[in-house]
Amino acid sequence: MARQLLKVQNFNVSLDGVAAGEDQSLEHPFGSHLDPARIFAWCGATASWPTRTEEGGSRGLDDYLVRDFSHNIGAEIMGRNKFGPQRGPWQDLRWQGWWGDEPPFHTPVFVLTHHPRPSFTLSDTTFHFVDADPAAALEMAKEAAGGKDVRLGGGVTTIREFLAAGLVDTLHVAVSPVKLGSGLRLWDSPEELTDRYHLDVVPSPSGVTHHLFWRK
Repeated sequence: MARQLLKVQNFNVSLDGVAAGEDQSLEHPFGSHLDPARIFAWCGATASWPTRTEEGGSRGLDDYLVRDFSHNIGAEIMGRNKFGPQRGPWQDLRWQGWWGDEPPFHTPVFVLTHHPRPSFTLSDTTFHFVDADPAAALEMAKEAAGGKDVRLGGGVTTIREFLAAGLVDTLHVAVSPVKLGSGLRLWDSPEELTDRYHLDVVPSPSGVTHHLFWRK
């Protein structure tokens, strides 16, 4: 049986490595000063973007990477701040994520939090809330994935923790040609990871540059 991989896919950062702003809130999921369109526009423009409502969209490399997002993925791990804006003990269990009644994951999702709450299911996605270190969370996700790979969905702090623990097998990071100046950074330079990963850098006609890392 093939080894299960932990994969970061379609993660978006600016030229200066910023993936999210500060002061996240219900009104500003990516932080008060970050307009997500500035770093996400490339994927929304593709023909395969899942919420596309009209015909058309780009093909080529960008579209391939959007289509590959769910290929052979059996579970997702995310940090609590990707799931929602609340901090500390849960004040409102009615909050069920940003994604409405049809979340885009279609797998078990393991939300890392120091304040577990009961699991719940929306459509074909079940959210589990676990107080676990990266290695333990990955073992839970691999078991739930049924032999498929596990996606590490973010946010940036969670990805940095899993990188520091040496658990990430492959990363795809899309670097948009804008500078945001401040916020939560994945890196100061992608070269920081080249002691542990091979790196291919592939420019796209959309203006983003795809950074594809795989473990040495």
